[in-house]
Amino acid sequence: MKRRRRTEILINGSQNRLEDMAHCIKDNYQVKVIQEPESGLVMLKVRETSQKSLFYPGEVFVTECKVQIQGSIGIGIVKGDQPELSFNLAVIDAAYEAMLPETIGWKLLLEKEEKAIQEQRAADSQSILKTKVNFETMDV
Repeated sequence: MKRRRRTEILINGSQNRLEDMAHCIKDNYQVKVIQEPESGLVMLKVRETSQKSLFYPGEVFVTECKVQIQGSIGIGIVKGDQPELSFNLAVIDAAYEAMLPETIGWKLLLEKEEKAIQEQRAADSQSILKTKVNFETMDV
């Protein structure tokens, strides 16, 4: 599973599951903090569709953290002021980079969580579509 997909699942999924995964690593391995969770700004990059050019409409407030486990570095970057979440993401990322044995069983957990997220988004979409008005069928 690629890092981007894994991170999206962890951010959008159950925070309890994320914390459990991070605690599993913190309890069994030495986690060296390279960069404490700190706030920063990241330029938001958007591709303009008609001319296919990039432009930067503004900045996004983020919290980032870097840790090291068994020589492998993990990075956690999240939108907003969420130091604990960025630290937990960095720990999980470092665990994957170090190819720790705990990460093997996480693939099924993450796929299950991804399915739950997709089902929730579909349910939200359906509830929104129920309120949609079709103006072509209205009598004027």
